Amino acid sequence: MVSVCAGGSPIFCSGAVVSLGLRATPALNLEIAMDHISQTEALYQHAKRRIPGGTQLLSKRPEMFAPDVWPAYYREARGCEVWDLDGRHYFDMTHNGVGSCLLGYADPDVTRAVTDRIQRGSMCTLNSPEEVKLADALCEIHPWAEQVRFARCGGEACAVAVRIARATTDRSVVAICGYHGWQDWYLAANLGAEDALRGHLLPGLAPLGVPRELRGTALTFTYGDRAGFEAILAEQGDRLAAVIMEPCRYRDPEPGYLDYIRDRAHQHGALLIFDEITIGWRLCHGGSHLRLGVAPDMAVFAKALGNGHPIGAVIGTKQAMDGAQNSFISSTYWTEGVGPTAALATIQKLKKENVTAHVARIGTLMQEAWRAVGKKHRLPVKVGEGYPCLAHFAFDHEQANALKTAFTTRMLRHGFLAGTAIYPTLAHTESIVAQYAEALDTVFAELASALDQGRVADLLEGPPAHQGFKRLL
Repeated sequence: MVSVCAGGSPIFCSGAVVSLGLRATPALNLEIAMDHISQTEALYQHAKRRIPGGTQLLSKRPEMFAPDVWPAYYREARGCEVWDLDGRHYFDMTHNGVGSCLLGYADPDVTRAVTDRIQRGSMCTLNSPEEVKLADALCEIHPWAEQVRFARCGGEACAVAVRIARATTDRSVVAICGYHGWQDWYLAANLGAEDALRGHLLPGLAPLGVPRELRGTALTFTYGDRAGFEAILAEQGDRLAAVIMEPCRYRDPEPGYLDYIRDRAHQHGALLIFDEITIGWRLCHGGSHLRLGVAPDMAVFAKALGNGHPIGAVIGTKQAMDGAQNSFISSTYWTEGVGPTAALATIQKLKKENVTAHVARIGTLMQEAWRAVGKKHRLPVKVGEGYPCLAHFAFDHEQANALKTAFTTRMLRHGFLAGTAIYPTLAHTESIVAQYAEALDTVFAELASALDQGRVADLLEGPPAHQGFKRLL
């Protein structure tokens, strides 16, 4: 399928490069005069006056990448290509929809299925049959699961899973290991004297607005820390409703660790919930726990499940899901038909195209480029040794944030949305990675030179990137 955006731009669909001969090198079209404010920046400045925080998602704030420089809005997104409101073209070598578009933006097969559902009506007084088909498909992929409830995003799905666990066990306390959303049940962990959630993804997640009465209902432990987990069991064992955690994120757990968590939770009458929102479908078709061989009581999915269309799912054993019948959990838009339709089309294509193998290959190429080019220019680059499907690196230097910000702004000039991590997709090709590596060579050379001369700050075109949650002024 050949798709063309305004201006006749070539589109990358399902990993294949479609060249229309209308623009030789899309990545090199960037040197645009910045002596006047762009449409993209003007809209964001206006948005910050209308929308508290500027955006609906912290991870999409321009300030998290390069304040005053990172483009806030897109006009079109296809494959792994993005055009901003001013027509500037970029390859997305960062989050790709914050991990939601594992097939790439506007995947034609998913779009076709969704368009058909919309044309036949996406909402009705009656229920969409696709939700039953999706429930069957998820239970077939995860044979341990027997029942499914749906939401429309990951945060909702985690909240649903925790509510069900509390209803099933008739207990209140939840043990947390990782990041699981913004809701009260989660941020209650920060109602104590310390920032208990620090290290669970973002520091500084203020619990202001969360009822103080929830203090002590959510307790944190660090992944791999058995002593910390045992301390929670010793103090709260007979009040513990559930343990919610990612089965893995960047690397495999130590042998037996997940079995230990499950067994100890069960010994205290608690349920184990695996959060597969980020790693699910990316490392293993279905959930990473299938690869690791440990079945939980419930598992939560979102992000890549719908390839950019809102859908979240909680799957579980019949016994674990029993509380869903005894607690009011209901929402109008959990019943629309687009989400389940997109998920069915996405799951089918993920398996057909063996996407897990492809994104592992792309991620490996990115890791190799960071290592090789960093070594070439003697730049203090530390590449994560974890899963290539969530490839990442860091600047191992006291000026790491300034280097990261400068790297991002320089890569924009070469036509790449780039940070220190990438969520590879089916739409990324070896050719695109090769173009990225060429730009990387130039930019790393600039950074190394600036570091040697003590002028990293001179490379910044605005303030350094924000780290963690920070109020916008």
